[in-house]
Amino acid sequence: MQAALNIIGDDLKLVELQFRKDLQSDVPLIRKVGEYVLSSGGKRIRPALLLLAARLSGYTADKAVPLASVVEFIHTATLLHDDVVDSATLRRGLASANTLWGNEASVLVGDFLFSKSFSLMVDVGSLDVLRVLSNATTVIAEGEVMQLLCTGELDLTEEQYTDVIRSKTAVLMSAACEAGAILGAATPSQRQALADFGMDLGIAFQLMDDILDYVATEEEFGKSIGHDLEEGKITLPLIHTLRNCTASERTLISSVVELNEMSLDNFRTVSGLVKQYGGIDYTITKARYHVGLCQCHLEPFAYSPVREALISLSEYVVTRSK
Repeated sequence: MQAALNIIGDDLKLVELQFRKDLQSDVPLIRKVGEYVLSSGGKRIRPALLLLAARLSGYTADKAVPLASVVEFIHTATLLHDDVVDSATLRRGLASANTLWGNEASVLVGDFLFSKSFSLMVDVGSLDVLRVLSNATTVIAEGEVMQLLCTGELDLTEEQYTDVIRSKTAVLMSAACEAGAILGAATPSQRQALADFGMDLGIAFQLMDDILDYVATEEEFGKSIGHDLEEGKITLPLIHTLRNCTASERTLISSVVELNEMSLDNFRTVSGLVKQYGGIDYTITKARYHVGLCQCHLEPFAYSPVREALISLSEYVVTRSK
């Protein structure tokens, strides 16, 4: 991350100021919830991707910062909705918004952020940017429904799961990169290359999240460890384990997935099987594969500190602990 911060650190500070400006509302609760979530320690990877993609494409004008703020608004709206759907109690190591203000407030503030995002996109004045980001929000919603339908599905394939995370997580990173390319009037091939970069980065990012749910501490991860499993989410470490374990072990995993409340011993049992059958290592290998693709996608661009910062950012994804 440091290479990226060296280049766009000042712009990211301006993005933070833009958040506060864009949160202005006559309804105090909107600002209170919005500022709480936006200031709770997010990594700002999506705004960083947009800013770096714009710079790599030669953009030097003043629309990148407002648009980077829009991307983080969209991401924050999805987090508010996700935490309600998942009954989450922690987000980035702090009490989730729905824990503090209730599900109704979280959903409605998320709706405000989505709506505000579209009005801010219009202000940027690019129909192409509006099209890319609005399409992304549609795909994100589809991905969330796909994930809901896959809950508890032990026969979920790796290909099906990749489709879910491509829609649910990676598409917004892809859209952020493509929006930056549009601002910089990149060539069609360069625009596609940056969109592909963001897509593979997003897949790798989610795969590492899958791993952290099994191996990190709550302090490192900022979320409840084992929450995915308790919610019946079948992620790649478990998919790999289910492909390789015995029939009796599969039955044991199924019994844990079906529980309404999972004990620490239940989690340790399943996480032990995931480690025994190499689910963690397999998922790390897959994440590294997608990071490798990220680097290939940047080949149409000449060497520059900005290109190297994007490569460094992609490598950060597979080394992070939260």
